[in-house]
Amino acid sequence: MPLYQLEGPLPDLEAPIVVAAFDGWVDAGSAATAVLGLLGVDGTLVARFDPDQLFDYRSRRPTLTIRNGRLEGLEWPEVTLRSARYGGRDLLVLTGAEPDDRWHRLADDTVELLGRLGVAGWISLGAIPAAVAHTRAVPILGTASRDGLLKGGVLPGPAGMLRVPSAALSMLELAVSASGVPAVGYFAQIPHYVSGPYALASLELLRSLERHLDVTLPHGDLEEESRQLRQRLDAATAADETTRAYVERLESMVDEERQPAGDDLIAEIERFLRDRTDEGTG
Repeated sequence: MPLYQLEGPLPDLEAPIVVAAFDGWVDAGSAATAVLGLLGVDGTLVARFDPDQLFDYRSRRPTLTIRNGRLEGLEWPEVTLRSARYGGRDLLVLTGAEPDDRWHRLADDTVELLGRLGVAGWISLGAIPAAVAHTRAVPILGTASRDGLLKGGVLPGPAGMLRVPSAALSMLELAVSASGVPAVGYFAQIPHYVSGPYALASLELLRSLERHLDVTLPHGDLEEESRQLRQRLDAATAADETTRAYVERLESMVDEERQPAGDDLIAEIERFLRDRTDEGTG
């Protein structure tokens, strides 16, 4: 039996494009899953993936709701595939919690299902912490299964070889591209000194997706959330001299179109955190 269960007959779609994101790894600030939440909210549920096969409930426990002392229900982690149509373009929105187990089977079954649906392309969305300032435009890095697939001026990067722990999302992107489906990824870089949801990155990922698909997509409240977030970050930065100096250093790197070497970045972050601790702010 496959890991997925269809929720009805397969929909009749025209060259659908998959847009995929999972929470957790490579979803800093929930930037990517927030976008897919907007795209899939009114979509039609196509398939659910079996959570008992994919999740370790001790590491990703279901959420228990207790109302007035009575156990009311459980919200389980899930992975779903929904169809939605925007501007004449059929999309398949694959999102949910990043699976813990059975990645190989997940890849095989996902490729099989997408083949049945006639998928014409794959787009990963993600976000990673980086040495960037919240006062500058959100940088977007790209991945692509072949040259010429990325759009909107996004370049593949970073340059050279980089070895990092993989996300399930990247594993699926590789599996789909190996099946012959063109695949790309758009990954926002968000300030490593910011915690919590980062609407600025969600908005830029959504705009990258619009440029790639050449369609207009729903923005929800992202513009207003981005404006309010920028105001809060500006105020917090202005109130702390160490943070203000650090952000100014990051701004100068962006303005000079350079990034610090890995060892320099680690040393700079450690110095930043040490200074804050010494001042009693850490």
